[in-house]
Amino acid sequence: MTYNLKNEEEVKEYIKNLGTEYRFGCFSEKKPEVCHLLGDYLEATSQDFDKAGKVYRVNCDSSNFGRSCFKIGNYFLTGKGGLQKSESKAVEYYEKGCELNDFDSCFRGGMISVLSSRTKSPVRTLKQSVDLLTKGCEGKNKDACFHLSSVYLDGATCGTEKICKDMAKAFHYAVRACDLGSIPACVNVSVMYKKGEGVEKNSSQSEKYKKLAIELQNEIKNQRGLVFQQ
Repeated sequence: MTYNLKNEEEVKEYIKNLGTEYRFGCFSEKKPEVCHLLGDYLEATSQDFDKAGKVYRVNCDSSNFGRSCFKIGNYFLTGKGGLQKSESKAVEYYEKGCELNDFDSCFRGGMISVLSSRTKSPVRTLKQSVDLLTKGCEGKNKDACFHLSSVYLDGATCGTEKICKDMAKAFHYAVRACDLGSIPACVNVSVMYKKGEGVEKNSSQSEKYKKLAIELQNEIKNQRGLVFQQ
């Protein structure tokens, strides 16, 4: 059956049938990817966060579906879906998602762990935090690369652990993040070339990365414009 998606009643029917298909694919056919879609469906269409959270959690715990681990991690981080807010529980799920090669999980878990290392109750060691960010960066997550660069740019301390400031590594990961489209990383690379921090001074390279940051910013503005015009 084809639907006229400009007709309100047909749109409602389409959405209803989509939910039926996802439930069948998840509960009867036991397909993890469809279970995740069911979670997204419950979250987006009916905003039933309790049910969506349960679907994501079971799909992560029992089916080892990495993206669902990321989602339930988000739920624990914010206390969504009736769950008790828990940073440590969120990181547990992000770690599992990362192990299953969901690189957003690597970034989120690593970032939270690094931030918590500055508090009296760190959820993970600095090494574990950096390992998560490193895997995320290797998986081409631009935010993981950028935050990893930031760790080496400033250095970090957690109890007896210490990560020394390392401008060469900070530059390396900033370049990777910029290549993946991170605007602040491109800005940092430009500044580092200008000052000769972590790399030999090079004014032409500094200007190149400055222009790249501006181009990326303009691309985002243009994309927003296209959305508003649709």
